[in-house]
Amino acid sequence: MKTQAIRWWVLACIGIMTFMDDLDASIVNVALPVINRALAINMGVAELIVSVYLITICVFLLPFGRLGDTFSKVRVFKWGMWLFVLGSLGCGLSPNIISLLLCRLIQGLGAAMTMSTNNGIITESFPINERGRALGWIGSFVALGMIAGPGIGGLLLSFLPWESIFWINVPIGLLLMGLGHAVLTTETGSDDRPVFDWLGSGLIGIGISGFFGYLYAGQQLGYGQPLLMGLLAVAMIATLVFILYEIKCQQPLLDLKIFRKTDFTVGVGTALLVFVANNFYMVLTPFYLENAKVIGASVAGLIMMILPVVQVLMAPIAGRIADNQGPFKLCLTGLLIILSAQIGFVLINQQTPLTLVGGLIGLLGLGNALFQSPNNALIMGAVEQTQLGVAGSVNALSRNIGMVLGNALATSLLFVIMSALTRSKVTNFDGHFKRAFITGQSWVYLLGSLLVLLAIGLVSFNTWKNKKMEALSDDAN
Repeated sequence: MKTQAIRWWVLACIGIMTFMDDLDASIVNVALPVINRALAINMGVAELIVSVYLITICVFLLPFGRLGDTFSKVRVFKWGMWLFVLGSLGCGLSPNIISLLLCRLIQGLGAAMTMSTNNGIITESFPINERGRALGWIGSFVALGMIAGPGIGGLLLSFLPWESIFWINVPIGLLLMGLGHAVLTTETGSDDRPVFDWLGSGLIGIGISGFFGYLYAGQQLGYGQPLLMGLLAVAMIATLVFILYEIKCQQPLLDLKIFRKTDFTVGVGTALLVFVANNFYMVLTPFYLENAKVIGASVAGLIMMILPVVQVLMAPIAGRIADNQGPFKLCLTGLLIILSAQIGFVLINQQTPLTLVGGLIGLLGLGNALFQSPNNALIMGAVEQTQLGVAGSVNALSRNIGMVLGNALATSLLFVIMSALTRSKVTNFDGHFKRAFITGQSWVYLLGSLLVLLAIGLVSFNTWKNKKMEALSDDAN
């Protein structure tokens, strides 16, 4: 265990790197029209700049998490910083779309290496009485990175060329690499150096990339296209074969026994559900504020910043409470607050005052702060030290899958309902059909409320089960 001063520097290094990883998943969106014109490409190709990064992260999270457990989480993290900085530099220097996509892939590899090991390093660096607070800070960095991208990107593009959204990573990354060299001590990892599960890595890579490819292409072409249905079938078969192979594999990429730990499984499952519901807000709110409420993009951005500000302020406090009182009650409280915010979003319309909308956004941020910090501590505390890398990878994977699923579900359900109400095919919302948009938005948030309600049920059942087990243990003694 590191000294108190050193471990908070460790948190700073890992937290800022985590912020940059998540920032680069969202900052590019605002620059796509500019990149589209600069490189003379269409918007469909431009969207690959975002999707290549996210798909690469998801495909490689589990393999790098396993490498971290097997060899060294710190070594994997440090190499990830190098790749991320190298990829960022390459993106900023790219003269064409091919080189840009290749460098985004390199950037995604680096992000996957740091995302898969960050929670594991934090868990090993902090004692149990400080772990929730530390993981709460990591949750704050994640939230801030996810939501701050459009604002930071817009600011940079106001004064600098599109390449600046990548160049900014280079000096910050180099400083973090220097800090990491000073405070991150390379651990030895496992002594027996087991054989790496290449087949399992390939199978899960095919499954994840095929599933994401289906979702991304389906938004453009329609999910029922025969070719896309075939891609989905390949992804499902690869995932099934992966599960069957991992059960029998002597040294698996993902030891499925980890899911026998109910705290871990429930924690990951509820995180997935919450991130799906949260992404409904991320997708719909800019449209609601700018096109339905007709306010400027800068004001809309400031209103949306309420969520990360509240979460950044409250997450460490929630982590400290979880350290002292346990995570279960705080997780449940956070979920109930998230549910109340989702229900509030179901009821808003064009006439809803901005103060009330801002209050609901703040409520959502508070609920996420109270839920995410103890839930992360619960997930990481449920596994053995030798499984911390894989546990962190699964947790990060659930977050990223939740983001992609949330985006696909929100847009698909919204446009289906708008098309039905307007009796015309709707694939975008530019300010027309406002009443249809409000109705569609309400249905999307109703689905989000049901998902959060399911998460509440899972946490409540797990809490009851743990109390029952404790009572039986006390009776036995």
